[in-house]
Amino acid sequence: MSEGYRVAVVGATGAVGTMMIKVLEERNFPVASLKALASVRSVGKKVAFRGKVITVEELTERSFEGVQLALFSAGAAVSRRFAPLAAQAGCVVVDNSSAFRMDPHIPLVVPEVNAHAVREHKGIIANPNCSTIQMVVALKPIQDAAKIKRIVVTTFQAVSGTGQKAVFELEAQVQAIVQAQPVPRAVYPHQIAFNCLPHIGAFLDTGYTEEEMKMVNETRKIFEDPTIQVCATTVRVPVYYGHSESVAVETHRPLSVQEARALLEKAQGVVVVDEPGLSRYPMPLDAAGRDETFVGRIRKDISVENGLVLWIVADNIRKGAATNAVQIAEILAREGLLRVPGF
Repeated sequence: MSEGYRVAVVGATGAVGTMMIKVLEERNFPVASLKALASVRSVGKKVAFRGKVITVEELTERSFEGVQLALFSAGAAVSRRFAPLAAQAGCVVVDNSSAFRMDPHIPLVVPEVNAHAVREHKGIIANPNCSTIQMVVALKPIQDAAKIKRIVVTTFQAVSGTGQKAVFELEAQVQAIVQAQPVPRAVYPHQIAFNCLPHIGAFLDTGYTEEEMKMVNETRKIFEDPTIQVCATTVRVPVYYGHSESVAVETHRPLSVQEARALLEKAQGVVVVDEPGLSRYPMPLDAAGRDETFVGRIRKDISVENGLVLWIVADNIRKGAATNAVQIAEILAREGLLRVPGF
């Protein structure tokens, strides 16, 4: 690790932080040194990177001295406290939490969709919500070709989106049910095994959840179009990895199924799997461990004149979080943006 950038990963022992380190290695990001940072509870734990063992250090206000790039995945409260300190130290932060996503002065970036926004950073760049990322990757060519008027989306989100404790809870519940034992429950308000919960994030006075409104507001910001109407219903399902989405999109101009499929087949980061007659369509089992966004079940929405329906699947820990963050870092490195102007 003698050449490259001085990098820190905040939340290095969590599901996304661990994957960030893995993706940095997989994509051969130029790392000269790597700091693994976490709360005091994780100090002393070990993480592996390029054949070396790195000891986890406590995240403090001085952790970013000499660091050029920090990937954050430790929750909004941690990001609000430490990301501005990192930026003040001359570090560029790519933050995976919700802390800065809707700040009008902070870019919200999906590289396949709005890579140009990276250039506007002033030290912090926000990584969108996992469900938003895969949806806008798939809808980008449709937006470019026919301009989107309205989106109705229902998500089927894996438990790993809640964190490693939720993965363990699903495993424990399945084992308990199979063995006819009492079902343990701590993470979710109801049993998740063999169940679906239409409840991700806190409920708002409108009846929508925080997760649903993230998809509404983030989609508009990423597409730079506040006129797009978005109605979202987000559902937690008993799947370990990989979010799925049913998306009905209405466009201002007509776009045939054949035209949409051709555009998607050429789109960056998209893989079309659309042979329903052969039982070929995207599934979370196939998307898990992959970085692409998979699209299938492409068909006309028979309820509106200019409408299409898509089924979209992606690995929520990789493209929905870690990989997207590293892709942003790659743009920063490629364009020489890993130093905040003025430092």
